[in-house]
Amino acid sequence: MSRVPSSVVAAAGLVGGYAVARWTEKRPLGGVVLVAAGGVAAREWREVGGAGVAVGLTAAYVAAFAGSHPLAKRVGAWPAVFSVAGGMAAASWAVTRAKG
Repeated sequence: MSRVPSSVVAAAGLVGGYAVARWTEKRPLGGVVLVAAGGVAAREWREVGGAGVAVGLTAAYVAAFAGSHPLAKRVGAWPAVFSVAGGMAAASWAVTRAKG
């Protein structure tokens, strides 16, 4: 069975977390999606690159989530979420591609 790349999981967590929070109008439920995807991605990052890679990319994931909020005030919610998700996917891919 093939795995879903951690870059895809991380991006999906950011987009999916926002989508669930927005459409259900329950922010904590969106947070569950965000955290679950982040946990799955972090486990893969650790397996591929070790603890240091996992910590660094997890910090980037949290920063992407936090950064989407002020960015949304400038460009709108969905463009901000897609921007940070794309950035997170690119960072994850760039760091883990040579290792895994």
